[in-house]
Amino acid sequence: MSRLVWLGVGFVILLLLAAGTVSLLASSIASHPPVLGLGGPAGTAGSPQAADCDRGAPPARSARSRLAGGYRDDGAYVRPYRSRSGPLTEEELAAARVAWTYFETFTQESTGLANSVGSYPSTTLWDTASYISGLVAAYELCIIERAEFDSRMYKLLATFATLDLFRGELPNKVYHTETGAKVDYTNAAGEIGFSALDIGRFLVWMRIVKNRYPHFGNTIDAVLLRWDYSNVIDAEGTLYGARVDRNSGETKYDQEGRLGYEEYAAKGFALWGFDAAAAHRPEPYQTAEIYEVDVPYDGRDPRVFHAQNYVVTEGYILDGMELNWDLPQDETSSDAVHTDGWRAEFADRIYRVQEARYQQEGFLTARSEHNVKGPPYFTYDTIFSDGYAWNTVTPSGDYAPDHAAIATKAALGLWALWDTPYTDALYGATISLRDPERGFYEGLYERGQGPIILQTANNNGILLAALLYKAQGKILTPPRSDGAEVWYTAYRGRGIREARNLPLIEAGPARLSSAPQPLQADSPAARTR
Repeated sequence: MSRLVWLGVGFVILLLLAAGTVSLLASSIASHPPVLGLGGPAGTAGSPQAADCDRGAPPARSARSRLAGGYRDDGAYVRPYRSRSGPLTEEELAAARVAWTYFETFTQESTGLANSVGSYPSTTLWDTASYISGLVAAYELCIIERAEFDSRMYKLLATFATLDLFRGELPNKVYHTETGAKVDYTNAAGEIGFSALDIGRFLVWMRIVKNRYPHFGNTIDAVLLRWDYSNVIDAEGTLYGARVDRNSGETKYDQEGRLGYEEYAAKGFALWGFDAAAAHRPEPYQTAEIYEVDVPYDGRDPRVFHAQNYVVTEGYILDGMELNWDLPQDETSSDAVHTDGWRAEFADRIYRVQEARYQQEGFLTARSEHNVKGPPYFTYDTIFSDGYAWNTVTPSGDYAPDHAAIATKAALGLWALWDTPYTDALYGATISLRDPERGFYEGLYERGQGPIILQTANNNGILLAALLYKAQGKILTPPRSDGAEVWYTAYRGRGIREARNLPLIEAGPARLSSAPQPLQADSPAARTR
């Protein structure tokens, strides 16, 4: 396995591709020994209350007040809804503590990785980002102290610094959490490819951590500079995943991402300087009218492109809570203005159609993919897919209406971003779905079968992010350090940046555009100046 060797005296840090160790990372870890088991149960005596919590929050942004909704001439969008804002109530803080118990219970001492699903020792890059989401929220909400926060983060980054990559390129789709070894979906040893969407989400959270906590900056750069980005993003900004051909064993690269998730992942790459313009564009898309709401869905034919076009809530709420539906280069706009305008407007449609279903049919609705107990273990619980509204399907495409559910992560994400009586009802339906020592359940079955008694990293991490968003607003903050980044300076003049497809710009996020607006003149969203 290749590692990074840190060289150079009198420099902040210089990187060379070689076998060895990451000396800066090693020294950081040595000075912050793991204390994963020392945090104590969330909410025990001595845990600060909401009113006592002051982490030196990021500089305050403009208030998330209600403005006249619609598009501006620059492509930004102002939503006709107010998001939730303010200190957490005691009930909300108690919920955050319960969500954190998932990670107290299911993080591995040996690697710092958190299990994706309960006690099963396996994880993905997406779910690791959800763990980081929960870790940041737990610290910012004063559920854990700085020593535990730093210890957990350094332990996790140390594992990533030596992680065995898929064919020397990028992280494998799945890893064993006890050993850090590459595995397949059955947790058997092996490598199966990489996911551009998972990598994009991980990059979002690496940027959030680096901007908020500069002392992790060089360590994060060391991790990401090990990776080879040659096959995950092309010159036009299209994202590709990798898989192993079952017959030949060769690596195959396929375009990855559909409307909703693709653009979110694109912004993760853009935050690190990659030009992800093609992946960020909404086209080609179509709309399906459901309860008089034009619901957008990806227009690429699954029969031709061999990827389904699931419309779910998660990609939109992650973009809203973490990035405020802003362009990656936006560090100054009010939280009430969304500079990635079409993303915010599409998110409003995703909210409105679910509220409309409740008003028309009486089903509380917060749709997203989620885990289920027993086969098939995972369900795409969609707003629209395969030509049908409210279609619940298995990964193999079988219709599974009994798996329809209010997804806890979707319910709490909608609650945080839309302050309405409807999301009050979603909150009330899901806030008690929990085990006080293992975290929140996946959701509540729609057809009366009760809760999905299963806990996951993704669900609990997103729930914690929703509560952090309520307390602080947009989770991505401007960088607290104005110094040069090793990410942009390493390997210059040596051909390595070109060979690994690293961004060849001075510094800063790649500029994406919110135009052209993917809306017709008769769109229900009124244009404003």
